[in-house]
Amino acid sequence: MGQPTSRGPARPRRLPLASPGARWLIAAAVLGSGIALLDSTVVNVAMPTIGSDFRAGLRDQQWVLDGYLLTLSALLLSGGAAGDRYGHRRVFVGGLAVFTTASLACGLAPSVGWLIGARLVQGVGAAALVPGSLALIDSGIVEADRGRAVGIWAGMSGVTTALGPFIGGWVVDAASWRWVFFLNVPLAVAVAWIAARHLPEFRDPDAPDHLDIPGTVAVTVGLAGLVYALIEYPSRGWTFITLAAAILGAAALTAFPFIECRVGSPLLPLTLFRSRQFTGANLTTFAVYTAVGGALFLLVVQLQQSLRYSALAAGLATLPTTVIMLIGSP
Repeated sequence: MGQPTSRGPARPRRLPLASPGARWLIAAAVLGSGIALLDSTVVNVAMPTIGSDFRAGLRDQQWVLDGYLLTLSALLLSGGAAGDRYGHRRVFVGGLAVFTTASLACGLAPSVGWLIGARLVQGVGAAALVPGSLALIDSGIVEADRGRAVGIWAGMSGVTTALGPFIGGWVVDAASWRWVFFLNVPLAVAVAWIAARHLPEFRDPDAPDHLDIPGTVAVTVGLAGLVYALIEYPSRGWTFITLAAAILGAAALTAFPFIECRVGSPLLPLTLFRSRQFTGANLTTFAVYTAVGGALFLLVVQLQQSLRYSALAAGLATLPTTVIMLIGSP
């Protein structure tokens, strides 16, 4: 047996939801995850303007949008595991710094290639922010109030996601698409101030000493390969590179569950899927967001490039979706 590690205080006193400390904690969690989730939709209505400025085709526009979602999705589980191991506040603030720096790089991008690269890095930061915000609530709020706290977090996250197209349209028409990214900076500064003054450090005393590197590599390579093939195939066809990416991606995702069965501390314990409720909820979420994500991207392109809507008008056209999410998310 190994000797106990000295990671500092593992779990400060949990706070009731009505306390000032809990309100600060929830404010940081909501704002932190909010800017990350907002950036998954706010860019949609800016895409035609970005494409026009950089003379970028549909393929490049897809990379600007999906590059962010790719690294966010691939590293989401790793971000949560890193928080358990190294401290939720530390990983949360570190992700915030990466996300903010990448946002500045997006806003200053001189080319579409630069913008795509910065969006990939943005997703890395967001992969620490989103699970880190929920982990802060889980670790810092008393069990009796945790359900209500998570409900507030989920509801506000749904609001920021749904308002993304409207906010993006207003910013693009009023200023520039670059301000879609610059707006993240003052919000991130506010979150950093709250974290520095009001958030204690939380660690999981039972967290494993080693992260699941093989699982992380498998899910990252798998998603990257399949996304690359799906985006590049319509314009390039089945070249050696697109075919190799598809095969490598499919092989890596196929290997992922077998890796998780063998490692001591898996990113995703497969025993979770024994719960029909857990499996059904995840399959439903996958189906819904596959449809919503694809539809919103194509709808905004159609409205602006074919029907000549302004960015604000295109954002307003998505208001029915926004209203439904505002009502349904809580």
